[in-house]
Amino acid sequence: MTDAACILVADDDKAIRTVLNQALSRLGYVVKSTGTASNLWQWIEEGVGDLVITDVVMPDDNGLDLLPRILAVRPNLKVIVMSARNTLMTAVQANERGAFEYLPKPFDLEALKLVVWKALNSEEENTKKNQELNNNIDETELPLIGRSPAMQEIYRVMARLMSAELTVTISGESGTGKELIARALHEYGKRGDGPFVAINMAAIPKELIESELFGHEKGAFTGATVRSSGKFEEAQGGTLFLDEIGDMPIEAQTRLLRVLQEGEYTTVGGNRIIKANVRIITATHRDLRLLIRQGLFREDLYYRLNVVPLRIPALRERKEDISDLVSHFCLQAAEGGLPHKIIDKEGMLLLQEYSWPGNVRELENLIKRLSVLYAEQTITRETIAKELYSSRQELDNDQINTNESLSESIERHLSSYFAAHENTLPTPGLYNRVLKELERPLLALTLEATQGNQLRAADLLGLNRNTLRKKIKELEIPVVKGIK
Repeated sequence: MTDAACILVADDDKAIRTVLNQALSRLGYVVKSTGTASNLWQWIEEGVGDLVITDVVMPDDNGLDLLPRILAVRPNLKVIVMSARNTLMTAVQANERGAFEYLPKPFDLEALKLVVWKALNSEEENTKKNQELNNNIDETELPLIGRSPAMQEIYRVMARLMSAELTVTISGESGTGKELIARALHEYGKRGDGPFVAINMAAIPKELIESELFGHEKGAFTGATVRSSGKFEEAQGGTLFLDEIGDMPIEAQTRLLRVLQEGEYTTVGGNRIIKANVRIITATHRDLRLLIRQGLFREDLYYRLNVVPLRIPALRERKEDISDLVSHFCLQAAEGGLPHKIIDKEGMLLLQEYSWPGNVRELENLIKRLSVLYAEQTITRETIAKELYSSRQELDNDQINTNESLSESIERHLSSYFAAHENTLPTPGLYNRVLKELERPLLALTLEATQGNQLRAADLLGLNRNTLRKKIKELEIPVVKGIK
């Protein structure tokens, strides 16, 4: 690249053309801009330009439709696509038709400058092959809803992953839609015609997981009266989605690692080598690195599975998507035979103010309840508050998740805490207050468990006895009458 590299900009928005012209000119590039696709095509046919930045929707043509034509006549010309139609399908179409990069509007100018630099300085030829696009795909049928910056980043990564065979680990809180992401990667990827098989590690007894995954032979164990195929066999030619991978026992992890390394496996009780032709996608709401430190997850397996990490944002991190999600779930409920509901303005504000600890799943369930339980078509803020907070209180009072780790419990508590103080952060000193709140019940319950024996409690806690006595005094922990 030289300082005189020429960039062609096509966008019917004059303000965007002006901003890009000024920003790129300051970097030393020559910029030619137009508001029509016809002018852009004329320059391309004439051999003008080293890089193209184009909008999707223009008065006389569609930038996505123009992409294959551009690459047909100038296959080495890189094209950056911009669009305000920020859906997963737009990102997928841009990627499939050969775009160097897709940037949703409004875009970050610094990010665009970096993409331009990469495009003009790349020594690799743009080897993306134009793939036949299924023009019958209806964007309204896509399982992912949201136009927030957080979701736009997800769409961009997914668009690149759909034509790849890389192993993906999807992380995120419960209810964020991890399986929807996995299904979309499968359905719009190379294996879309094959089976999508999902298995939840947390829902299967540990002693049966290997049989469920790899199948078993007749007589392999008590009760194995016939041969049974496993999920790997069912998923041949398609995708195997391993949900809650953090709950997989170590023994099964070892066998899974072999499949990933060697591409083959045997059934439980069998000797015949079976080739595995599946794409693996995993998901978890747990911190796998913490599980590694605790000796509960193999580090070598973690690196095999975490080739491409994909974190799904919690709903509280993308509240601008709530309106679209509500409209989608209301329409979905109506299509299912329930009365169609409309949320009034104040009600929508309440939904956007709420912290959503149950994420998208909680919002979906709320809309279903509102559709079933209330006769009025327009749902008010008062109705929503009654249904939302009463169900939340019942959950807090009745449900204790015994499978939740201490770190996850603390994370959930602090997330709710910060969500409640979103606009007015609390006074300083939070670190010491949190430690104190954790330390006091830890010491008090340990003393209770040891019937007040401070020597045993100190040993159990790994503390010096004098240190324990000092903390008991500082934290004003009542001393259990009995052995000291």
